[in-house]
Amino acid sequence: MLVIACPGQGAQKSGFLSSWLELPGFAESIDALSAASGIDLRLHGTESDDATIKDTALAQPLLVASAIAASRELLRDLPAPQAVAGHSVGEIAAAQIAGILDAEAAMEFVRVRATGMAEASAAAPTGMAAVVGGDPDQVLAAIEAAGLAPANINGGGQTVAAGALENIDALVENAPERARVIPLPVAGAFHTAYMALAQEPLRDLAGTLTVHDPQITILTNADGRPVGSGAEYLGLLVDQVTSPVRWDLCQQQLLDMGATGLIELVPGGTLTGLARRAMKGVETLALKSADDLEAARAFAQTHAQA
Repeated sequence: MLVIACPGQGAQKSGFLSSWLELPGFAESIDALSAASGIDLRLHGTESDDATIKDTALAQPLLVASAIAASRELLRDLPAPQAVAGHSVGEIAAAQIAGILDAEAAMEFVRVRATGMAEASAAAPTGMAAVVGGDPDQVLAAIEAAGLAPANINGGGQTVAAGALENIDALVENAPERARVIPLPVAGAFHTAYMALAQEPLRDLAGTLTVHDPQITILTNADGRPVGSGAEYLGLLVDQVTSPVRWDLCQQQLLDMGATGLIELVPGGTLTGLARRAMKGVETLALKSADDLEAARAFAQTHAQA
């Protein structure tokens, strides 16, 4: 059983699209998605530095467009995957891959989401940090004691805390026993109440978009379950702006469904790293550069038929 996973914010790296834009089909997709988003995705995927693409208003459309374009190259003339899931903003790319939104609607949705979350982030100095290792109960207690919220519960021994920057600093200085606290390259406390300002314009937009029921099984970050209604999934995307990402439950659901192989789309590495720890026995492949495409297509064909 083949699973396609779409990474979330923080996965982006300077220059990560350089090799991909040498592929005519990928370049054509990026140009069309750039036009839909109003952002020069070529520029930001090749020349912009890490500090520039940390900007939420740029990072989120860049990541969604990259995953959509990569999925087209990967799955051309191949059997469809049995499931798709996205982490945080990656859920929007997953919605397009599953057929819930067309590409233009997905880019409009992510543009409004990104702009709203950037504005909410600018309203107060906030951030996020990954807590790796430690006893899960002690980690959650330490996050709460620091005045933070568990924004992402990722499984594989990783929980992401979010909140005020001074509280992030306090958690770094007082890490839970046997755990490391790693500040993340994001501009705000995503998936917490700090993002409430972003929800109203996103909800207004969602009411105007044409949605379809998914053609591929798609999981929600809310609780990991498959969602069969496109309208319900879009509503969950709006809610998820201020709700925790339960990637741990998505991974467990995929195991329960019998997943055998997971491909993480561009820029791959984060979700496959989590899967290697939390989804024992499932093969993984991260699409990092265009050089990975041939192996990924063979991997996809093998697992889609398993």
